[in-house]
Amino acid sequence: MEEQQVWICNAAPLFSEGPRNKMKAIVYHKYGTPDDLELKEIDKPVPRNDEVLVKVYAVSINDWDLALLEGDFINRILNGLRKPKRKILGSDIAGRVEAIGKNVKQLNPGDEVYGDLSGRWGGFAEYVCARENLLALKPAAMSFEEAAAIPQAAMLAVQGLIDRGKIKKGQKLLINGAGGGVGTFGIQIAKLYGVETTGVDNTGKLDMMRSLGFDHVIDYTKEDFTKNGKRYDLILDVKTNRSIFDYARALCRNGVYVTVGGSIGRLFEFLFLAPWIRMIHKKHIRLVALKPNKDLAYMNELFEAGKMRPVIDGPYRLDQVPEAFRIFSQGQHKGKMVITI
Repeated sequence: MEEQQVWICNAAPLFSEGPRNKMKAIVYHKYGTPDDLELKEIDKPVPRNDEVLVKVYAVSINDWDLALLEGDFINRILNGLRKPKRKILGSDIAGRVEAIGKNVKQLNPGDEVYGDLSGRWGGFAEYVCARENLLALKPAAMSFEEAAAIPQAAMLAVQGLIDRGKIKKGQKLLINGAGGGVGTFGIQIAKLYGVETTGVDNTGKLDMMRSLGFDHVIDYTKEDFTKNGKRYDLILDVKTNRSIFDYARALCRNGVYVTVGGSIGRLFEFLFLAPWIRMIHKKHIRLVALKPNKDLAYMNELFEAGKMRPVIDGPYRLDQVPEAFRIFSQGQHKGKMVITI
């Protein structure tokens, strides 16, 4: 039974052993593969004074979840060298506030909320605790599944294109990895700026990408956009799987390349070489340091104006999370993979 004591809020479980004090969750006790994810019944968490307890209705999968599951070096530093300290993955959640701590001021029981719990996680469960500043009120017209798809991917798209990329009308934009979460939000944001868009992904996602409004699509299994001679004013890269010199070759003079992630080795390479490329080639290499939840209000505005709709793969059930992770790890998903609870 010791194995089932999973601490989510760093607080003691309720004293009663009745069913109302238990919940179902997807847990993992060692780094590995989706096969190491298990559906368990564990103690329901209790909110601290500055937290709310959220009944989770939907949660989505992010790259960070997969990295934590597999346990690369950096994520072992963050979450335990030999085994994970936090046993429940999942950061992008949507649900209803069930209880609040005594110091909570902005939220009330019954409020429908969503947000990114990166650093705390716990979303693949029936309940999770979160500080109120990590949550935004969900628009009434937005489903829980749509809300769960938004936080991390949409923030990366906004901060990559607008904050770091300085997107402007009339530019030529390329999104590498365009058929996933960041790319499907990115194209909708880009269209608001009147840019010419090119999306890169695998064969199975091209029709979906065209339906979202990409002017051009490239199948990376058949064509290398860094070698076809075309140049772009702005590149938003979700994959970051090539040399910085390859990306620089695909930029126009004074063009901007923005990456929202990638291996630590690639990111260090970019940080080290970016000043040299800027000085010699007049091309700009920039990284996005995610600011969780910063632009949720903006996404609410776009949604309510009918200018943005999440692309959802699924939804899947909680007991299907291991299979959903397998699909996600193979890069075959379209948009955001969402789980309903």
